[in-house]
Amino acid sequence: MGPYPLFGCGDWSGIDQDLDELADRLASVVLVADPFGGYDVRTLESSFDRVIPFKTHFAIDFDRKRLPLSQHHRRNVKRGLREVVVSACNPAGQILTEWLALYGYLIQRHSIRGIQAFSRESFRTMFDVPGLVALRATDRAGECVGAQLWFRQGDVAYYHLGAANERGYRCSCSYALYDAAIEHFRGKVRWLDLGGGAGLNEKGDGLTRFKQGWSNSTKTAFLCGRILNRRRYNELTTLARAETSSFFPAYRSGESP
Repeated sequence: MGPYPLFGCGDWSGIDQDLDELADRLASVVLVADPFGGYDVRTLESSFDRVIPFKTHFAIDFDRKRLPLSQHHRRNVKRGLREVVVSACNPAGQILTEWLALYGYLIQRHSIRGIQAFSRESFRTMFDVPGLVALRATDRAGECVGAQLWFRQGDVAYYHLGAANERGYRCSCSYALYDAAIEHFRGKVRWLDLGGGAGLNEKGDGLTRFKQGWSNSTKTAFLCGRILNRRRYNELTTLARAETSSFFPAYRSGESP
């Protein structure tokens, strides 16, 4: 699989050749193409065996006029800004310990499992990645109650993760953090990628409505899959008893006993 949550490269016209060079090591590859990658869908379709619209990413285009926030969002932004102060951290790594505590609370609150339950070591490594921007929300007592992590690359800032503790949830710090992020990146990038909603069927979930409320544009992220070694792919699919599966790659469909 490609890097989580998005795969990006500098020149998408060369992706076909790059994938060819992996055929002696991998059976297949699956990735979600960066919706701001500057490619067209035909490039993806000529380089992958499967290209499927995966998620709608809500975005802010600073070159376009934004619609006024809904009454709900305005009310919660005002409430959040009364309760917390948001500041950018430089270097971002100075809030690593606080972030680990916040994300630990998020894991407990939402019973997060699997790849999204990042390890402490993965976060330590991530905070050393160039382009990471951390925003920190503190309450009146100076306690960190919430934070957001963004990655800036070129003319786009990508929302990556956000977390808050119980106090942060009560005081709507996520609204204050988003409002502060918009002001922080204004004039520095053209685009903010807020990401998509929860899960695959995202039309009515709360996260979709929350992100949609900030955005004035959308981009489609495509799920792309390619068989690199047909013989090995077929062997693995047979072992998994998944020959009739529509999942890609079939051998990871979970249909085996």
